[in-house]
Amino acid sequence: MKFNYICTQCSKQYDIKPDLMVCPVCSKAQKGDEPVRGILEVELDGSADGSFDVFDLLPVDKKYFPSIPVGGTPLWAPENLRKKTGFKNLYIKDDGVNPTFSFKDRASFLVSAFAKMHGIGEIALASTGNAGSSMAGVGAAAGQKITIFLPETAPEAKLVQAMQYGANVFRVKGNYDLAYDFSLEYSKIKGGMNRNTAYNPMTIEGKKTVSLELFKQLHQAPDYVFVSTGDGCILAGVFKGFADLVKLGVIKKMPVIYSVQAETSDALYRAEKTGKFENISTSTVADSICVDVPRNGYHALKLLKEHDGRVIRVSDDAILNAQHELASAAGLFTEPAGAAAYAGFISETGKIEKDAVVAVLCTGNGLKDVSSASKLMKGKSKMIASVEEAIKEI
Repeated sequence: MKFNYICTQCSKQYDIKPDLMVCPVCSKAQKGDEPVRGILEVELDGSADGSFDVFDLLPVDKKYFPSIPVGGTPLWAPENLRKKTGFKNLYIKDDGVNPTFSFKDRASFLVSAFAKMHGIGEIALASTGNAGSSMAGVGAAAGQKITIFLPETAPEAKLVQAMQYGANVFRVKGNYDLAYDFSLEYSKIKGGMNRNTAYNPMTIEGKKTVSLELFKQLHQAPDYVFVSTGDGCILAGVFKGFADLVKLGVIKKMPVIYSVQAETSDALYRAEKTGKFENISTSTVADSICVDVPRNGYHALKLLKEHDGRVIRVSDDAILNAQHELASAAGLFTEPAGAAAYAGFISETGKIEKDAVVAVLCTGNGLKDVSSASKLMKGKSKMIASVEEAIKEI
């Protein structure tokens, strides 16, 4: 298999190099407070069949990956949810069981291996929490120095997790977008590699592995995939994985991919309607998908148009209800961002054929943000002094 970079804007091809992050031509038009211009994708050329090894479709040799078991996450066939929704072929891809309990490990895994292949020992990034703790954990396994910039609102659990892994953690007096800018400035001064979502081409490439795994587990591509969306990098990775399988002739067509956003952090949804991205301050219980300016916004919109994808919104209440339903009916406790994808599926059940194969991506463990989960659970527990009191309550 051969690999190179291709610019998602101008289609110019480049050799893969560790110091090349964005298209040198298109990035010159970059303005502040807008998505990244000149996003580079990894383009592959070769052949494969349904028996492919996931590592064979990645641009880094397997020997460079750290000894931490990323990927290969379970695909749930939730019996109770199937009965409740009427979808007999509903599946939940549970990426909350990755080593740091987040989907982001897929990107960190490849970024770490890419850095090791090129002798780079430090990786910096900005994160709302998950990407940071993910890179910290994977970097710890690889023996790499990790420096993280988090917004001041990052959940405590994700902050503590990153510090436990031994990362250098800085809390920024501001939002994720400011943390993103700080991390880029840090990397320009200190060197090393920057893992920032979309900016580093290996982040999208690493995230495509979820699509490859879905094919391997289902022995086909699903008809529909629901993925929660903030920056649009996971969304791009999902598209990329299936697009690679189409290019290689392993599958014949792309699934319909739904991008699910929170109503109060819906930059991609608004841009699809208006054609432009606005820097509007946002907030949502789903902190992992809370961004003012989606860094992969232009690329994500292009992919949605090219592959007939769909962008929908769900309320915070719908997200919390979906989180509780996944936990109480399926036994899967996912964080709000993961539950957003399921909330999106619930909102679209009247528009999808009942026998369709549907995959919902749950991107993080619920223990990542118990404060948000607790909002729906207040008043649910009661203090008792005897078993009799419990019996009376039930």
